[in-house]
Amino acid sequence: MFDESTPTGMRSNLTSYGDTEFALFLRKAFIKGAGYSDDALDRPVIGIVDTESGFNPCHGNVPQLIDAIKRGVMLSGGFPVSFPTISVHESFAHPTSMFLRNLMSMDTEEMLRALPVDAVVLIGGCDKTVPAQLMGAASAGKPAIQLVTGSMLTGSHRGRTVGACTDCRFFWGKYRAEEIDDEEIAEVNGRLVGSVGTCSVAGTASTMAAVSEAMGIALPGSATPPAVTADRMRIAEETGRRAVGLATERLTIDKILTPAAFDNAFRVLLAMGGSTNALVHLAAIAGRCGYPLDLDAFDRMGRETPVLLDLKPSGDHYMEDFHRAGGVQRLMLEIRDQLELDALTVTGRTLGEELDDAPAPFPQDVIRPREDPIHSGGSIAVLRGNLAPAGSIIKQSAATAALLEHRGRAVVFEDAEDLAARIDSDDLDVEADDILVLRNIGPVGYPGMPEAGYIPIPRKLARAGVKDIVRISDGRMSGTAAGTIVLHASPEAAVGGPIALVRTGDMITLSVNDRTLRLEVSDDVLATRADEVVERPKPRRGYAKLYADEVTQAEEGCDFRFLQDPDPTTPVPGHVPGAVAGPVAGAN
Repeated sequence: MFDESTPTGMRSNLTSYGDTEFALFLRKAFIKGAGYSDDALDRPVIGIVDTESGFNPCHGNVPQLIDAIKRGVMLSGGFPVSFPTISVHESFAHPTSMFLRNLMSMDTEEMLRALPVDAVVLIGGCDKTVPAQLMGAASAGKPAIQLVTGSMLTGSHRGRTVGACTDCRFFWGKYRAEEIDDEEIAEVNGRLVGSVGTCSVAGTASTMAAVSEAMGIALPGSATPPAVTADRMRIAEETGRRAVGLATERLTIDKILTPAAFDNAFRVLLAMGGSTNALVHLAAIAGRCGYPLDLDAFDRMGRETPVLLDLKPSGDHYMEDFHRAGGVQRLMLEIRDQLELDALTVTGRTLGEELDDAPAPFPQDVIRPREDPIHSGGSIAVLRGNLAPAGSIIKQSAATAALLEHRGRAVVFEDAEDLAARIDSDDLDVEADDILVLRNIGPVGYPGMPEAGYIPIPRKLARAGVKDIVRISDGRMSGTAAGTIVLHASPEAAVGGPIALVRTGDMITLSVNDRTLRLEVSDDVLATRADEVVERPKPRRGYAKLYADEVTQAEEGCDFRFLQDPDPTTPVPGHVPGAVAGPVAGAN
């Protein structure tokens, strides 16, 4: 427990030798070998999590960020020390980055517990790194502040602004439909990523940056400066300065990550039309704090929260434009009356106080006023029914409106391998009105819940000009993707969920208006099918076995059960009409 009695500086977390003074003597002797003086070692120790990796271009500016953080720490009288942890990139992690998120969180937590740091700056950026760091820091309980690496610059292709990765999917779809040739897709490949940094649209990285600022765990104005700008370096310096303040004030992370903070995070997620993945990550972070996700309360919050940010894939702009328009603070000013303004932030002030001092709004066309939203019905809707009794979600703001109420014939793919083998076949029995169903890509089934929920349009339909089709899976989808896609069908197939029982030819009804997802098959038939399901083999050793044995379903954050707070209390979000407040029924 980190409190007023906890030793600080070099005296904290001493190695066990049976003699504490000898342990301190030995520690100082070794670190003095690096050239440090007693004056330096007597200052508050600020840890800096170094997630630089040659396999993580999203974190390509980390060395410069560390230099700026150290400058800020030293200007405020602290002693900065950087140390490495696992670094996970979305495109360089097999089988999927989600598989490694919990491992990174454990690495972060145990390093914070092991090292003599009075506060820590968490440098993250790529999709799973920020959630992993906040999960680990929440469990470790020390003062912490998040700094994101920032978004990449956009590129240009034949006069058109492009950026990863919504445009990646757009051009790849055109290539699959044979609308562009090999030469042009190769040209596009070199234009999509204009610099180091995270995706330049409302993908998971940008969404987690925005909700971190909304939760108050990152400094105001820190979410949107692009990676290679002076603004990003200045916010890094200020983050270092503030980390010293957190250490001296002993402002621990549990005082920031409160139910009110999570309510604000969910609200901003919805208002920006952010990634569906962020819902899973926020459930995991909240679960570490003892706050279980209430999916129905989240859906109610969505119904009253308009999408105001004109950012791809729900809109047309990029993160550079969002930053120039005023960033997250400007967005929050539009929904100020829906936020928990008394929530404490890492500045030591409340969110309301920070918004009082936010820069004055100015004319721009990226952040819409409440009376002129991008989408009025909530960006993410929660669906339930006999196909997903524990819930599923759809990003309706990025879907085709005409398909949000739809009845169609199921075309089933058993797993990712089956999908890859058949999706491009001219012999595939599929029509534009059908519903594609992909199973066994959930947390346990893959394992690791890949972003394969963005099922490609079958090639024969793409060539015919079909741009969207209803798709359902027990997996995830990139926040950069668009389409009428139902995700996170829970329970997943691998743990006996009803999605395992769908057969090609079954009729499925989707109604976003009624929030239902129903398989039109009788309970008796489903019971018979359940008896016929053959259990798929699971990993037998190593981290993969640990993952498959312990991972929870999407609505619980896909965290490991043994890492969650064992005594859950207040569900989140809580401050919405009809939400349940108080202890969780049956909590131990």
